[in-house]
Amino acid sequence: MKAVVYNGPRDVSVGDVSDAKIERPTDVLVKITATNICGSDLHMYEGRTDFETGRNFGHENMGQVVEVGDGVDKVKVGEYVVLPFNISCGFCKNCERGHTNYCLTTQPDAALAGAAYGFAGMGPWAGGQAEMLRVPYGDHNCLRLGEDAKEKENDYVMLADIFPTGYHAPEMAGVVPGDTVVIYGAGPVGLMAALSATTKGAARVMVVDRHPDRLRLAEQIGAIPIDDSKTDPVQFVLDQTMGLGADRGCECVGYQAHDPQGTEDPALTLNRLIASVRFTGGIGVVGVFMPADPGGPNEDAKQGKVAIDYGLHWFKGQTIGSGQCPVKKYNRQLRDLIAGDKVKPSWIVSHEIPLTEAADAYRNFDERNDGWTKVVIKPELANA
Repeated sequence: MKAVVYNGPRDVSVGDVSDAKIERPTDVLVKITATNICGSDLHMYEGRTDFETGRNFGHENMGQVVEVGDGVDKVKVGEYVVLPFNISCGFCKNCERGHTNYCLTTQPDAALAGAAYGFAGMGPWAGGQAEMLRVPYGDHNCLRLGEDAKEKENDYVMLADIFPTGYHAPEMAGVVPGDTVVIYGAGPVGLMAALSATTKGAARVMVVDRHPDRLRLAEQIGAIPIDDSKTDPVQFVLDQTMGLGADRGCECVGYQAHDPQGTEDPALTLNRLIASVRFTGGIGVVGVFMPADPGGPNEDAKQGKVAIDYGLHWFKGQTIGSGQCPVKKYNRQLRDLIAGDKVKPSWIVSHEIPLTEAADAYRNFDERNDGWTKVVIKPELANA
């Protein structure tokens, strides 16, 4: 079958890989109809992880079930399903406690927890930027969709990762109705955090970025755009809040944060949040941070160490929640919001492409070229 194959830093191609197939009775085989390019894929695409050459990307996946194993009871052939990027078993200690983002069964390295499709350090699982995908523990991992699955495909595919991840940020930050929220990063996850904060009842949402196309999207849902290449975002937030700071803040950038001049500093957005959020406020961190970054700008960064203003954070009595999103905690309720026409996360989609155009899409998305905000790969388009 065809898939997006990683050949090395900034080099992907569409090539032949081993066919996905049922390997265990609890497996489900899905024909991919929509799969997204994620900002997290760029860390691997740029060579900033230990992702192996020859493997394929793709952890934001949706499709139609074409085969099920003998041990699958709920999921049926022909149904459309969306898959959490976290691959989980449902019965290990962490899964039973709701931490499907840190499953112990699907991660073969005993020193680690958590698995994902086509992702560095998260098990050997093939990615879904391909024609087919094997889904382990199918009854547990497949979120079944209704009759509007094809009609709202660009909305539902966001349930695989970025919509729940965006929701996880204000959830960890503790957003309640009436709060003022500042979000650093207007990439797809940051935009989903802005949408989620609004859905949770935030009175004001401010979004910091420097890409005009992304800030325009934030403005479309009523957020206040802040261009950090033109203004000091911390001072802007303080001015908007009578000097007190925002009630809550969300970090949606991660360890490759950099200033408008391009100088990389993994602590940049964290420290801006500590300064932007009020005393006793909350911060939710969903931007990716790694325990090791060989391409980091200094020795501490290469070891995953980040120089945050912990003294100020402690002094202000702030709370910080962090980590990967447990997608299954939120995806069912967010699915029902989409089905009920209460939210439409597909407003961020800029491109729908066939699998054959993936290499060019990766290049444009990685370069943050204007208008390339969210790419949905649809393998079936090649046959249209």
